[in-house]
Amino acid sequence: MTGTSRPTGRERQTVTNAPVQHLISSTDLTDAQLRALVERGAEFSAGKVRSGNQLAGLVAGIYFTKTSTRTRTSFSAAALRLGAGLISFGPGDLQTNTGETLEDTAEVLSRMLDLLVVRTAGDPAELRAFAQQQRMAVVNAMTSDEHPTQAIADLTTMHRHFGSIENLRVCYIGEGNNSAAALALTLSRFRGTELELRTPPGYGLHPDVLRRAQQYAQAHGARVEELHSMESAPVGCDVIYTTRWQTTGTSKPDPDWRTVFAPFQVTTALWDKSPDAVFLHDLPAHRGEDVTAEVLDGPHSLAFDQSENKMYAAMAVLEWCAGAR
Repeated sequence: MTGTSRPTGRERQTVTNAPVQHLISSTDLTDAQLRALVERGAEFSAGKVRSGNQLAGLVAGIYFTKTSTRTRTSFSAAALRLGAGLISFGPGDLQTNTGETLEDTAEVLSRMLDLLVVRTAGDPAELRAFAQQQRMAVVNAMTSDEHPTQAIADLTTMHRHFGSIENLRVCYIGEGNNSAAALALTLSRFRGTELELRTPPGYGLHPDVLRRAQQYAQAHGARVEELHSMESAPVGCDVIYTTRWQTTGTSKPDPDWRTVFAPFQVTTALWDKSPDAVFLHDLPAHRGEDVTAEVLDGPHSLAFDQSENKMYAAMAVLEWCAGAR
């Protein structure tokens, strides 16, 4: 830099010499950090925060190797609304395709970017490799095991609707996928909450995830329980939540899996015993499979508000990751 030219975002970051804050898993967050992100997302959602310059002078990269409508758009829009520059990479754009290691790629990107949002839908170790450097914050926009920013959007939606997360009773119905894992690992850290997971036999949460969520629940006076049947409908729920049966980037080895999943479709009948429950869905939905159109488009559905809140949650996450600078 010469003369009186303005410092770049990178130069300002170097001057502060503060540690990078990655978000690879919700388990990386303290209880206070998780709560702060949810509350900040709700503030953005409610229009209580003026956005525009929180990330001014910084450059965010968006690297998605799998399809995405909501998550990619939410983080791109969030970065732009907060004043950051934006560079997007697709699955064929980086030299990892020609043999460069993830670590070398990350080191190069870290000298040009301040934040990198990554979706692989694969091994979370890839994200950890990107996060080995200490100059660029890395955000997990979904791996095979967890979708942490989806959970922050989910909790932001609940907070906006109910005013608080504490003591909510949530019933999750469907596969124990990465969205379910993230929900279990976050909701269980709010006092008095109850999470009942109804998952098809053979398609539940990974045992390690369930064990960790139940440990969180025990420490916070909460409850996490997993059942593999829909014979009796859940009672007195505040939230009924489902996801698509075919998680992005995955396939099921059992050719008859749809028969196993069929009883776990979300229909209006579930509201007979939970008449005041709201409906959440991380989308995309397959109408007539995981949920009926009557529920998705019905008066209890917050699914599209939840989708919008992904952007506000992304704003909170990006702001937090850049905040240590």
